[in-house]
Amino acid sequence: MNDTTRTAPTSRRDFLRLAGATTGSAAMLAGLNRTAAAQGGEPVIIGCPAPLTGIVAADGIEFRRGLEMAVEEINGMGGILGRPVEAVFVDTESKGDDAVIQAAQRLIDRDGASALITGYNLETGTALHDVAADAGIIAMHANTVVVHDELVKSDPDRFWGTFQYDPPETFYGVGLLDFVKGLEERGEFTRPNNKLAIVTGPGVYSINIANALNEKAAEYGFEVSLFETVNVPISEWGPTLAKLRADPPALIAVTHFYAQDQAQFMNQFMNEPTNSLVYMQYGASLAAFREIAGQNSEGVLYATVIGALQDEIGTAFAEAYKARFGENASPNGGGQTYMAMHAYAVAAALAGGPGAPYEEDQNRLVADRLRHLIYRGPVGTMRIVPETQSAYCYPSQTKDPSLGMPHIFSQIQDAAADGVLVAPPPYNVESFRLPSWMQG
Repeated sequence: MNDTTRTAPTSRRDFLRLAGATTGSAAMLAGLNRTAAAQGGEPVIIGCPAPLTGIVAADGIEFRRGLEMAVEEINGMGGILGRPVEAVFVDTESKGDDAVIQAAQRLIDRDGASALITGYNLETGTALHDVAADAGIIAMHANTVVVHDELVKSDPDRFWGTFQYDPPETFYGVGLLDFVKGLEERGEFTRPNNKLAIVTGPGVYSINIANALNEKAAEYGFEVSLFETVNVPISEWGPTLAKLRADPPALIAVTHFYAQDQAQFMNQFMNEPTNSLVYMQYGASLAAFREIAGQNSEGVLYATVIGALQDEIGTAFAEAYKARFGENASPNGGGQTYMAMHAYAVAAALAGGPGAPYEEDQNRLVADRLRHLIYRGPVGTMRIVPETQSAYCYPSQTKDPSLGMPHIFSQIQDAAADGVLVAPPPYNVESFRLPSWMQG
């Protein structure tokens, strides 16, 4: 396992004034810190097992940045009941369960982590659960997988402390079909035919989304004309594109999510584009996608059930984040761990402080506060479904945008800028544009 990286506590108040606390609950944490008796100077260690190298390092680096930024802000407000927060990172190297488990165990046993907070890792989606349960601590992840829900429901007394702070991937399928239906109802898109092509990678996450699309397609008047699983990573898309060009669909949904692979798809697609909408799962939200695809990225649709909004809170966060880490930094990735860290800090303060590893009684109090917290951050509202300990999805699970994390659809309309939100209301800031390759 790679060396541990630490982020030391800091109190750069000038930076914090510029960045601002972009979450509505920041004032709550500051108030709790002012009114509570300080618990002493021992730091609260937050462990982050993240893919800092390897195929999804672009995301892992943003997870680290988001956590670092949140720690700086929290320490600028007095920490958690007077205790400074320190983030410790271990690289999971874009590997699977074994690497994640080893990293998590190291963070607990060597570094004394009171909680594990990460984005996603390339694992089965449940690697953290037993580690956290055995140590009696909180673990928060955004693996975006339904297997988390199933495991928590199977043994809630054991997995009381593991939270998926976004909705599972099963909402992507029906969400995309509803989005296209909305475009059609508003007269923004007329499908040239009823064909839907689905291209997935071999991972469970990608396949689950592809299967959800496949299962619901007929209800929305679509016929699945291609369902193909590609080996990844993939840079040569010729065989798949040949099938698409031989039988052009109205909608191409690529549920494989590696940004560099998606970018190569678009570079090769644009040599002879079909009259099709192109939807890319998540990876197109990263700056790396636009850097590789360039102008070939313009017109692409992408979605995420957790991503930085372009409202007052999300925009303020994005501006501060890029000022801190550079224009090519991705608030979509960093906003995830940033929100999770802030939410944990509030919950721990409300519970009277975090527990150390194996202090299960205190950490159960923190978990209970998390379970009942409604937390508004730059990626929307985190409200936990009690039975699954995943976040509610808006608009699929709740029609109230203040009570669920929005499944946001964006479109790249300028290769030099982040995609713009085109759905759902009230978060949309631009209208959908028919891609250039479909305009004649």
